[in-house]
Amino acid sequence: MKSHAFQARLEIIGINPYVQVPEAILAEIFDQADKNKGPIPVAGTINGMPYQQTLLRYSGLWRLYINTTMLKDSPRRIAENIKVTIKFDPSDKTIAPHADLVKALKENSAAKSKFEQLSPSLQKEIVRYISGLKTEESRNRNIEKAIQFLLGNGPFIGRKTP
Repeated sequence: MKSHAFQARLEIIGINPYVQVPEAILAEIFDQADKNKGPIPVAGTINGMPYQQTLLRYSGLWRLYINTTMLKDSPRRIAENIKVTIKFDPSDKTIAPHADLVKALKENSAAKSKFEQLSPSLQKEIVRYISGLKTEESRNRNIEKAIQFLLGNGPFIGRKTP
């Protein structure tokens, strides 16, 4: 995939820093992605540092949101001009659920049923959160919290109900 370079002013909407991708570059990314709706996975660099992100349309504009992993202190750098490269990224970003989560869901059919009824984005959020935990102790503790959340017994990852 061809990478495109441009400079853009870092802007903010709400609490989210972003840059607008030039129309000509967007058109090429849409062609490569074979779509111009919904989230579009992209990769590139911000001031020379690599990133993977999703292009999103919000309030009529396609935006490349810039988080602090992509650009250190990005919320404090509003109005700064940054160097961006971008290209469509067709790589598979699927995160497999951790084996311990799969086992816990298998052992609790009510929680498994509720998990399967969740929106794909919430399923992905739970899987990503648990898969990102570093210690067995925190993973086990959070899997139990997730099961209780699915059963309607408490919050999990900032949500009160599934």
